[in-house]
This record gives sequence, C-alpha cells and structure tokens, in this order.
Amino acid sequence: MAYDSKVKSTEVDELFKALLTLETEEDCYRFFEDLCTFKEITSMAQRLKVAKMLKEENTYGEIEAETGASTATISRINKFLQYGSDGYNRILDRLAEMEEAE
Repeated sequence: MAYDSKVKSTEVDELFKALLTLETEEDCYRFFEDLCTFKEITSMAQRLKVAKMLKEENTYGEIEAETGASTATISRINKFLQYGSDGYNRILDRLAEMEEAE
C-alpha cells in the first residue's frame, strides 16, 4: 500500500526526486546550502537530534540543555514520533543500522 501524503504535489515530487539523486555528504551540503537558509538547515538538524534523543529516552530537560530546543519543539517532535507518519523512526532506525555497521 502506497503512503498517502498530505503534502503531495508535482513540485514536492520533483524536490524528493532531486534529494534521491544526492550521493555524498558534499552533494548534500552543496544542495542544501543553495536550497535553504542557514537557520532552516540548523533547525532541521536540531529536530533530528531531538528525535534521536527522545528515542534514546532522554528527558526533556536533558534534550533542551543539549540541543537548545524549546520544550514546545521537543513536545511536537515527540508527538510526531508517537503519532506521525513514521518518518523520524524510519530514518533513525536506518542511521542506527549504519552506525552499527561501521
């Protein structure tokens, strides 16, 4: 069964196809630095770190201290981990597998 996204559009399809062509970290840096602002990139990185720490069962206080994320942001990400589209969980599981393989 295919995933039915709330943001699906031709433009988003094109963006995701572009992302799937990235082959190296350097490709990612170059593309994202052209595509996003510094703040957008750091915000996405922060959200991923928060999700990872939540999955590792860190407390909100520990996460706030380490990442600088607000408790509202941490709570929102926790909600996505529990009830979202499973995107964070899928990526975090893959990253964990990659770390184990190294």
